[in-house]
Amino acid sequence: MITLDLTGKVAVITGASGELGRVMGRTLAEAGAAVALHYYKGEDKAQGTAAQINAAGGHAIIVQADVGNRDSVNAMRDTVKAALGAADIIVNNAVQQYEWTSVLDQDEADYESQFQTCVLHNLLMAKAFVPDMILKKSGRIIATNTECTMQCAPNQSAYVSGKGGQDRLLRVLAREVGPHGITVNQVAPGWMISDKYREDGTARTTTGAPIDDSGYARNVPLRHRGQDQDIANAVCFLASDRAAFISGVYLPVCGGNVMPTI
Repeated sequence: MITLDLTGKVAVITGASGELGRVMGRTLAEAGAAVALHYYKGEDKAQGTAAQINAAGGHAIIVQADVGNRDSVNAMRDTVKAALGAADIIVNNAVQQYEWTSVLDQDEADYESQFQTCVLHNLLMAKAFVPDMILKKSGRIIATNTECTMQCAPNQSAYVSGKGGQDRLLRVLAREVGPHGITVNQVAPGWMISDKYREDGTARTTTGAPIDDSGYARNVPLRHRGQDQDIANAVCFLASDRAAFISGVYLPVCGGNVMPTI
């Protein structure tokens, strides 16, 4: 039987107090990894996920950090290393939320926040955690990107700018750390179903339309929206030995809604 076994591995997940991050944390823990759940402000959510994991027989801790600040990220690394050991897997999932609008109306600060939480976030996590991976001659770096980076739709400019910069940084990193047995990959979600949509039957799109009437799924080749668990499954695969020869990948998990072509 083929399994995804992360027993003995240490994983750090940024943005683990968010809806997608919580599912990633539980999934990697179910595969056997000891997980460090990062949060910035949502301590209660991170603590709740850690409690679930530990109650199920796993091993989880929570750690606070500002992922756009070098000293804060380094302090997180030191906390994780003291509690769990050097990280084998980092999942860079955190991103700042903001209100989307047109290029002409978008505040300059929104571009700065996306640079901080997409580009600098990935840079600082690499600087903090990769040296120990090099010593081990193995490691997994996985980042959350988005289908929006390929779509470049109206009102997405700040988000797409940050994620586009992240993509190029990580492709260079993949070439630089590959000789040390370290893989670097990105998972690009579509518009996934998460807890807020499951729990709130009145959830609305950004245009105010009910979720079920958004029209999004009609353009997805599989004709439905995916689940947050679909993203966590892809992350778990890329973190495992089954993906040992996969690196430099931008992997859409969106039912075919975007398709990189050759």
